[in-house]
Amino acid sequence: MPIDPAKAVAAEPRSAEISWDHKDVQLYHLGLGAGVPATDPDELRYTLESRLHVLPSFATVAGAGMGVVGGLSAPGIDIDLAAVLHGGQSITLHRPLPTGGRAVSTSRVAAVYDKGKAAVLVLRSEAADEDGPLWTSDASIFVRGEGGWGGDRGPSERLALPDREPDATVERPIREEQALLYRLSGDWNPLHADPEFAKLAGFDRPILHGLCSYGMTLKAVVDTVLGGDVTRVRSYRTRFAGVVFPGETLRIRMWAGDGRVQVAVTAVERDDAPVLADTLVEHS
Repeated sequence: MPIDPAKAVAAEPRSAEISWDHKDVQLYHLGLGAGVPATDPDELRYTLESRLHVLPSFATVAGAGMGVVGGLSAPGIDIDLAAVLHGGQSITLHRPLPTGGRAVSTSRVAAVYDKGKAAVLVLRSEAADEDGPLWTSDASIFVRGEGGWGGDRGPSERLALPDREPDATVERPIREEQALLYRLSGDWNPLHADPEFAKLAGFDRPILHGLCSYGMTLKAVVDTVLGGDVTRVRSYRTRFAGVVFPGETLRIRMWAGDGRVQVAVTAVERDDAPVLADTLVEHS
């Protein structure tokens, strides 16, 4: 089969030097929809270099790194991109991210799970600079049609939402061209830009990057619950429960307490169809 789990997990980690500067950070933030209203002091923290701070989810694109698509070229993996969906993402922050810097990113396939009709690859990237560790990032990649070899099914943890009304609910529109802007941060999968490729993957039009909705959600939590302070975020994880299309609106519901914010994200125009689930932000 196109995936050799033993070979993929046993492969030597790959290390590369990555770098970024304030322009990369600003482009990433703009790709998430930051800068509206353009002169709002709270938004200028995402868009103006003299006031810039870094949303922790920037770690998923910093220096392009191994990346979701790049990780699929690891030894033991030979799959069709049209069969690939991003299943989940987690980031652990070891300290606040600088607006510019150089680091060594070490990437490997941490696990391969057999879900029966699909395989799940866990791609792990760890970044460190001369001052020590910066972040650890795990991307769970769902590959349709590649399961069934009798391997470990892996974890299936679900995070139950509190049995009460959310503490905050916000809506965030997705611009028609947002996926085209977001992909400039390094995820060039044509699924998010090419209508013909999207049809091959079973969609009637290109979908938004899961990591874009991931970043939009963290920004909403930081701005709404954490007082706009990105340095309070310690970790952030989610499961991509469904797709969202450019032109739609995200409804982001938040439940806060005890250093945790649980989040549920849905698509407003499709009767609150799930987009992100099992979503948790841990903070100081």
